[in-house]
Amino acid sequence: MTVELDRVAAAGPPMVAAAPAVRPAADGHPVRARRRRLRGVTRALRQSIGLILVIVIWQLGARSWLGATTPAPTEVINAGWDLISTGELWHHLAASARRVAIGLSIGIAIGLVLGAAAGLFKLAEDLVNAPIQVLRMMPAVALVPVFIIWFGIGDPFKIALIIVAPIFPIYLNVLAGIRGVDQKLIEAAESLELTRVELVRYVVLPGALPQIFVGLRQALGIGWLVLVVAEMQTTPVGLGFLMNDAKEYLRVDQIFLVLVIYAILGLLTDIAVRLLEHRFLRWRNGFEGR
Repeated sequence: MTVELDRVAAAGPPMVAAAPAVRPAADGHPVRARRRRLRGVTRALRQSIGLILVIVIWQLGARSWLGATTPAPTEVINAGWDLISTGELWHHLAASARRVAIGLSIGIAIGLVLGAAAGLFKLAEDLVNAPIQVLRMMPAVALVPVFIIWFGIGDPFKIALIIVAPIFPIYLNVLAGIRGVDQKLIEAAESLELTRVELVRYVVLPGALPQIFVGLRQALGIGWLVLVVAEMQTTPVGLGFLMNDAKEYLRVDQIFLVLVIYAILGLLTDIAVRLLEHRFLRWRNGFEGR
């Protein structure tokens, strides 16, 4: 018996058959990545079809039923190229973009603070909600003469008008987003003894983010609309000045050019918010359509 044990010990440990190498599946990561890229390109093409169709109808209609007073897209492009070559377009565009950037930054910040305070504290809601609802019913056009009296006709008037506009959609959506968080999640967080700051950071804010992004998209769109109203008043520089100047000289192609620029700027800001939404809401597993 001892001899057998010594023989087994000398032979070393039993050999274990090597496991067969696992081959990567046919639909491995590179394949899935290519499929995702292909789906992204396909969807981008689908999203562009509507815009291309509008441009085609505009081009055909300008030559037929829309009449001679409506320039074709090619004429609008030529007018834009003339302003770009002289550098005039960039000068006016920079002035308008600066006003929108300052006004929206301040207005969105105010709306976020007021909405968060009203959503988290009932006392703040009781103090803030009524004045906000009253001011929300005042159209921006009605505030123009008042703001001209207060701030004059310079940039402070235009920036102040842009500041006021995004406050209301941001406030309403932040408030609705916070109050829409499931109470069961709040109770579960409290049972884990989370602090007030942790509760807001890990439960309330993620739950309210989808609604906040909706308000952000609305606020940015309203900001560009109010810029049109503000710059249609007496102004020495800006896209509104360019439109007023074109109206005086009956340059219909430049008028349409400014309208197209406003539309493109609004579309770009909306796309930027959608990208942020995709970045910060990856965790959401909601219905995305069929």
